[in-house]
Amino acid sequence: MAGQRFEVLGLGNAIVDAIAQAEDDFLAHEGLNKGGMALIDESRASSLYARMGAATIMSGGSAANTIVGLASFGVQAAFIGKVKDDEAGRAFAHDIRASGVHFDTPFAADGPSTAQCLVLVTPDGERTMNTYLGACQNLGPADVDAELVRRSSILYLEGYLWDPPAAKEAFVKAAGIAHASGNRVALTLSDSFCVDRYRDEFLDLMRTRTVDIVFANQHELKALYQTADFDTALAAFRNDTVLGVVTRSELGSMVVTRDETHSVPASPIEKLVDTTGAGDLFAAGFLAGLARDCDLKDCARLGGLAAAEVIQHYGARPQVRLADLASESGLALSR
Repeated sequence: MAGQRFEVLGLGNAIVDAIAQAEDDFLAHEGLNKGGMALIDESRASSLYARMGAATIMSGGSAANTIVGLASFGVQAAFIGKVKDDEAGRAFAHDIRASGVHFDTPFAADGPSTAQCLVLVTPDGERTMNTYLGACQNLGPADVDAELVRRSSILYLEGYLWDPPAAKEAFVKAAGIAHASGNRVALTLSDSFCVDRYRDEFLDLMRTRTVDIVFANQHELKALYQTADFDTALAAFRNDTVLGVVTRSELGSMVVTRDETHSVPASPIEKLVDTTGAGDLFAAGFLAGLARDCDLKDCARLGGLAAAEVIQHYGARPQVRLADLASESGLALSR
């Protein structure tokens, strides 16, 4: 890695996903909040997994999905995340490296097992996530490779990382190093329930310019400003961010700065299969465009293109090369 620069570096939870189809009745029986993300312990993870249907196992994690998407666009990408030296952890490391992402965070030799997320997808394509953070909770400031952060033009952070205290310290440390090096820092709010837990802290990150770019979906945005009115939330968001990006499902996306607002329609799809990873891949496309100096509307179009690809199959990572998809759509990324 000596001397190598990266366009985007992700810092987030390294998780192995188990994705299964489920009916609404199953969610109700298990007391699960449809469409949300709940943190669970290892015992609950084991019992829920035993009652799930046949599952597809693949590497995941919000920021990790985004970074894999960026690599699929041909962007030079790297990731920092903690896994244990166990079967799942080794699988995660293999998968993300095979995707073309630089990953060399040391394995945890002891402590909790590699994190897992049990994803239940209902027939309407909605996903309900239950996450056992495991080894993720041990990600700390010592895992932040300062030189790697300095060499990365954009640092991308996930809101889920704000749960474990040590990871929160790693988050703040990395943001400070990035800004000291003249690099930009992006944050995704991750989940409405995550926003409910840390609303004041997220607002402080925005208002103190600890982060420069903020991604949210419409539900997270309304939760952030505690309003049921989207336009009210959007106006507040515009005042609090340097660059704000809001996804609105089939309504497309909106990009706001203090001086301009852009609405971009969603990319068309043939069939909605699984919304897992839609926001993650939207962020990948947007950041790919931003890293290559595209205008903001084209950044959002790239995001919509990547999101449309991922929601038409199971799993949160692309099944085609996104750089080719962008080129076919007239959005080829220049170097």
